[in-house]
Amino acid sequence: MGSNIKKPDRKPFYVYLVIVIIAMLLINMLLLPLFTSRQYQEVDYGTFLDMVDEKAISTVEVKNDYIYFESKQGVYYRVVAMDDANLVSELHEAGCRFSQVDTSSSPLETVFFGWILPLLIFYGLGVLISRAMLRRMGGGSGIGGNPMMSFGKSNAKVYVPSTTSIKFSDVAGEEEAKQLLQELVDYLKNPKKYADIGAQCPKGALLVGPPGTGKTLLAKAVAGEANVPFFSIAGSEFVEMFVGMGASKVRDLFEQAEKNAPCIVFIDEIDTIGKKRDGANAIGGNDEREQTLNQLLTEMDGFDGSKGVIILAATNRPEVLDPALLRPGRFDRRIPVELPDLQGRIDILKVHARKVKIADNIDFAAIAKMAAGASGAELANIVNEAALRAVREGRRFVIQQDLQESIEVVIAGYQKKSRVLSTKEKLIVSYHEIGHAMVAAYQSNSAPVQKITIIPRTSGALGYTLQVEEDEKFLLSKEELLNKIATLTGGRCAEELIFNSITTGASNDIEQATKIARAMITQYGMDDQFGMVQLSTQNNIYLGGDTTNACAPETAKTIDDIVVKVVQAQHDKAKKILSEHKDKLHELAKFLYEHETITGEEFMKVLNSPTDPQFQTEN
Repeated sequence: MGSNIKKPDRKPFYVYLVIVIIAMLLINMLLLPLFTSRQYQEVDYGTFLDMVDEKAISTVEVKNDYIYFESKQGVYYRVVAMDDANLVSELHEAGCRFSQVDTSSSPLETVFFGWILPLLIFYGLGVLISRAMLRRMGGGSGIGGNPMMSFGKSNAKVYVPSTTSIKFSDVAGEEEAKQLLQELVDYLKNPKKYADIGAQCPKGALLVGPPGTGKTLLAKAVAGEANVPFFSIAGSEFVEMFVGMGASKVRDLFEQAEKNAPCIVFIDEIDTIGKKRDGANAIGGNDEREQTLNQLLTEMDGFDGSKGVIILAATNRPEVLDPALLRPGRFDRRIPVELPDLQGRIDILKVHARKVKIADNIDFAAIAKMAAGASGAELANIVNEAALRAVREGRRFVIQQDLQESIEVVIAGYQKKSRVLSTKEKLIVSYHEIGHAMVAAYQSNSAPVQKITIIPRTSGALGYTLQVEEDEKFLLSKEELLNKIATLTGGRCAEELIFNSITTGASNDIEQATKIARAMITQYGMDDQFGMVQLSTQNNIYLGGDTTNACAPETAKTIDDIVVKVVQAQHDKAKKILSEHKDKLHELAKFLYEHETITGEEFMKVLNSPTDPQFQTEN
């Protein structure tokens, strides 16, 4: 039987030679002077001659431009040498031991230290640097200790499932995706059942969705459920500086997968190498990317799916992928991994709450409603922020308030207690936020107000009004969108109505109102003039959803005019609401100014109570 003991790598002789030479040089230059150096007192030449005449000197050494001498009391002196022809006879008469030391280097030393040693040092450093660069580019020391042999290795991370591996029970909020992946798990466990009927399992499945929704976690859960090895690699790891290395890594990855079948190969961010080919003869990295993609297409066609090798890939930019990658026989199945709905958010919060100590009366449904639109990663962060807050507050478990505050941290940032507003600015912010809340409250089909605060946040917000829908909505009517625009303009309307002036505090409101109004016209077909016509194209729907105009310049100008009219109409509507209830605006703004933060219940209680006479007289 052969031995599996790995022999230690032996370094070449020149490496040790360079190390020894450098060490000797350092010792000679740095360490020896520390042990051999003496402290010399500087004297003038006259003092030196006087000490010679007084026979107070025991030894004298002449080195280059200095004379070093020792007195009979053991004190060392140094003096600048002078052109003195009588010095030798005077030293002899004084009974001194004297000599002249030649410090000039021999020809051999000059050649060695001036030429040979520097060349050896630079050669050794060059070898060490080149080996380090090759090792970094090749991903390891290579076969037989040769770094060049490591080029083309896939460097995929291999996870072997164990009893503690990730299961589907650890993934919440993506029930549809789990059901679609369950078939792949069943195939890996019982391939004969499918072979008997003649069915073939999909070779690949593409997980598509926004960032943070759990695509990588789902892939690991498939491997954990099927109890098979899991190869994980990012698309960017295929892209190399040298042309052909990416394709070589693809070949190596599929070779490893076939040797370890049944297994799962997961390619994260596949859009890095799977972008559409433009047909142009690109230079450098783009040509390398296309070669890598071509190799991936070839390998997916070539390997036998019946061996139990399933390719999973994830991306949040499916629109940029090459059509050849998505055809049947390659990535047969496209599995959407969307943002979780209300029940999904509740389940995700409960999964992450297992890892922390929480109170028994936590209302996860209320937290999930407040966190509408949050991804699984953001919900995990909310639970962690709540645990950190509980520690800061000196509690041993998380309570409802911790979770609510952590949502506000994710939405608007931490409270910036160091920012102190002036009395006037604080009053303006109070009226601004109450303006939002009152316009929302006096309109039908508006989300109820959950919380109002004028405490500045690290995101830059000086205050905010939090609205939470009672039921989750997947469709919004034209009336509901117009109400949202009116609510957004309520803050600016309150400033105009009370202070006869406007501030920069409505910048975010203006941005959101404009975006909603433009979408109503160009995407939702809610304008009578254009009707059901698409006037803009949405790009990267999972990465912000930026839009570009899909119309003529003249049409774009007309759209701009309509957007202005829509926003202005809702602005006038909001201003009318606040004017009709100006007394309540004063009363609620004063209440918020005094308390700084109020709940939705407190807001509605004051709104529905009889108006204080002092505010009626102000009207």
